[in-house]
Amino acid sequence: MFDSIFIGMTGLQGFSKGLKVISNNVANLNTPGFKGSQLRFADAYYQQGGFGGGYMLGQPQMQYGTGLATLAARLNFQPGETRQTGNGLDLAISGEGMFVLRDKESGNEAYSRAGQFEFDKEGNLVSGATGKYVMGYAAGSGDLSRVSLDGLRTSAANATATVKLTGNLSSTATDFNIDSVKLIDAVGGEHVVRLNFKNKNATTPGVWTVTVFDGTNSVGTGDIKFVDGQPDAAQNALSFSYTPSGGTAFSVKLDFSKDVTSFAAGSTSSLAVSSQDGFAAGALTGASIDGDGTLSLTYSNSQTAKGARLALAVFDSNLGLTQLEGGEFTTDGTQTLRVGRPGDTGLGTIESGQLELSNVDLSSEFSDLIVMQRGYQASSHIVSTANDMIQALFDMKGNR
Repeated sequence: MFDSIFIGMTGLQGFSKGLKVISNNVANLNTPGFKGSQLRFADAYYQQGGFGGGYMLGQPQMQYGTGLATLAARLNFQPGETRQTGNGLDLAISGEGMFVLRDKESGNEAYSRAGQFEFDKEGNLVSGATGKYVMGYAAGSGDLSRVSLDGLRTSAANATATVKLTGNLSSTATDFNIDSVKLIDAVGGEHVVRLNFKNKNATTPGVWTVTVFDGTNSVGTGDIKFVDGQPDAAQNALSFSYTPSGGTAFSVKLDFSKDVTSFAAGSTSSLAVSSQDGFAAGALTGASIDGDGTLSLTYSNSQTAKGARLALAVFDSNLGLTQLEGGEFTTDGTQTLRVGRPGDTGLGTIESGQLELSNVDLSSEFSDLIVMQRGYQASSHIVSTANDMIQALFDMKGNR
């Protein structure tokens, strides 16, 4: 009888653990990167029944089980569904691999499919759940290091080197001006100059004298030439040196080589500035991760830059991985680990603006929940029945 109570108790304990595993799975149904687990059951060791030797009345002794044993829960490493978030630092992995994370204090590494990342106040890319550093490869380096914004928070100014023009400079006009041509100096300061065009048709057909004025001061002059209305390759540009007030001189080229013509159009010309390559300093306005894992940055001056490239890790076997908080895993060191860049052989690619959700199947969990509930009720009934039988035996003895 007492053995029956003990066996029933092992059932209660086992099914209670199973309920705990199911509860954890269901509670993390929407947790990014969470991997569901399933408790494994086994029957406990057997003991011999009867008296003394191995045979009784010529028959082998019976073996009696001692109840239920529980083994370690088995993790399901199948990928979960992905959800679009629109956040450039939310990442999902398409294919094999896990993100490589490093603890700030201990330096121990962890691995995760949960790509909820953000930059901390020091500019390091970290896990939003645990604050661990996200590891990657700096440009030109083969060593793992933190993915950081060091040196990338601003975009330095760039002085104007080329101003491109487009349109028609009427061959029948005598004079033409383009006002408010913007030039950028080496520290990002803006300066406005005026371009004056004078037709030398009377002395040299097809040739125009171009003068650059800063206010009323001429800062550069030269000739450009057209042949049959098209720019002459030998005279299709003008270069001059511009020195801003209190600044450093820089060279500027006026480029008339493409999309510029000089045909008769009365006194009307459509020539205008199409682009100039200078820009002021810019502040960081956005960060995202490309499909190959490269940090891509945008700035307020419309410039872009590239940073470090994220690392992915893949194991030859997921057995032996231990689940930590935040959808992270650690290894016991018995697995073969390979770390590389997204898109390398055997490694997946990055999906920016998406998150991999939990791989928990709610319908399966509910089915398992019913099984656990029935098993727990049955084990409880065994304990109650054995207890009633023992009580009846005591009552019989008390009434003797």
